Amino acid sequence: MKIYNKILTSICLLSAIVIASCTKYDNPPPVFEELKDMTKAQRKVLLISIDGLSGPMLEKIAPPQISALKKNSKYAFNTIRTETPAAGWASILTGTALAKHQIVNNDFERDQNDDNHEHGDVTSYRNVLDYVTQYKTVKTAMVSPWDELRNYVKVADFAPVVNTDQAVKDSTVALIKNNKNLGTIYVNLRDVVKAGDQGGYSEENSSFKAAILKSDEYVGEIINAMKARESYASEEWLVILTTNLGKHNSDIDDGFIMLYNPLFKEFKLEKSGFNPVQFDNKTGRATLHDPDKRYDAGETKSFTVQMDVKFNNPVPNGYSSFFSKSTNLGGQNITGWQWNFYPSAGEWAATVGGTSNGGSGKQQITAPNKPGTGVWRNLIMTVEYVNTSTRNLSLYMDGVHQVTANISSRKSLSSIEDLRIGHRPGDNDVPTNFSAANLTYYNTALSAATIKQNFGLKDISKHPNFANIIGYWPMDEGTGSQFFTGIPGAPNLSLSGKYSWLNLGENYPSGTVNLPVTSNISIPTTVNDIAPLTLYWMRIDVLSDFGMDGNSYLNNFELEFLKD
Repeated sequence: MKIYNKILTSICLLSAIVIASCTKYDNPPPVFEELKDMTKAQRKVLLISIDGLSGPMLEKIAPPQISALKKNSKYAFNTIRTETPAAGWASILTGTALAKHQIVNNDFERDQNDDNHEHGDVTSYRNVLDYVTQYKTVKTAMVSPWDELRNYVKVADFAPVVNTDQAVKDSTVALIKNNKNLGTIYVNLRDVVKAGDQGGYSEENSSFKAAILKSDEYVGEIINAMKARESYASEEWLVILTTNLGKHNSDIDDGFIMLYNPLFKEFKLEKSGFNPVQFDNKTGRATLHDPDKRYDAGETKSFTVQMDVKFNNPVPNGYSSFFSKSTNLGGQNITGWQWNFYPSAGEWAATVGGTSNGGSGKQQITAPNKPGTGVWRNLIMTVEYVNTSTRNLSLYMDGVHQVTANISSRKSLSSIEDLRIGHRPGDNDVPTNFSAANLTYYNTALSAATIKQNFGLKDISKHPNFANIIGYWPMDEGTGSQFFTGIPGAPNLSLSGKYSWLNLGENYPSGTVNLPVTSNISIPTTVNDIAPLTLYWMRIDVLSDFGMDGNSYLNNFELEFLKD
């Protein structure tokens, strides 16, 4: 019988691969597992998204069915917020962030607006149910009252047309009860977001709170149906509870993730210690397109740019630009400004020019004190317009004035280039290895006294020039593909290319509050994690070709649930 099962499994896997090869895109190579006795427990995934329910609201109301799952769950009530309802679902299904999938609107079509400036090649990312179908001989299901979402998924074996949350619950229970070969089912409840839109996302809206409790009741019924399956004893189910978007477009809040299995021990998923990005190559960068010229340096503007930076070893042997709003530096030609690190001499410098605007080319201003490597430094550049013949650029390190130079001959520093942290596409210089935090942009030139007095300030709202801040990014999310703005009205910075999030523990920069290290592992959460978590639980390797941004962090807890 075991031999028959092995042969049958091989045939089914081969069939799945042949069918998948008819798709319009190239499939990654299949991952063949060692064939096992099919009488052993089979992995399955049940995901339920309660659209519009934020993590803080879920924690506050603590509905009984979901709360009962906590003691056997890995959970977070501060999952990094998404941008729109459709963007959240696209990230859930593809494991990629908005910067990649570019799905914003409810039609689930890619955004055609060039707000991000640097879209690059158009890439379509496959959804997680497609991978499950390719690699496993199981059935998949998508149960949602949202027509456009069902149409976006397409590949699910079961996608019943339902119009209400009760119908979603009833169809889900029926699918779980009647389909032994069901392997992965995604479920979408929508009454909470409807109630929130109509009367507000607060406990004072009785309809909103009632919708949360009713959704909780449906969650309980669905999980009870799962546990009542005839084959449940020979199955290992991962239940994922989440939301596509906390609240709604005009008032977005953090989301939540709860991963339940009866063998799990309770663990709160959260960021521990300081978690910045490491940039160390030519493709990794954070960018902000600036069509409104909010951060344009101009010819007569005064402004200040401040950022905590830690240069790391090994250092490259050559010229390195790591932060800028400028064109490439080609010989003496450059328009805009950029910060440079010269590893051979260990120097930090600012380079400016106005070549494209009729001004002089390259002017380099170098700080006499070296920032060194392995330590955080607070770097500040001020540009103060005095008159037509005097515009002073000054550099400061850790609150101490370094150098001042007149850059008026460069005329206008205006550039259509993005504000960019990391290597610039097309630059011929050598990228340096560094991390950054607490980028702050003021629309005034701070005085030397103000800079000295506020070095190490950890609450930016207490800065005497807080009203002049037009951009602030803490840059310590610990996961995802964006640096979120820390002040209302400012845009986010988009991460792209190759970069990595680090856990530096208690190694904090000067402008960040030193929070206690709560765990030896740091696990901030995002909805990008759901697709790789699903594949991990289904024992499907997440290949680099998939392009997923999320983390399958359950591998940190395998001692709890892996069986011999």
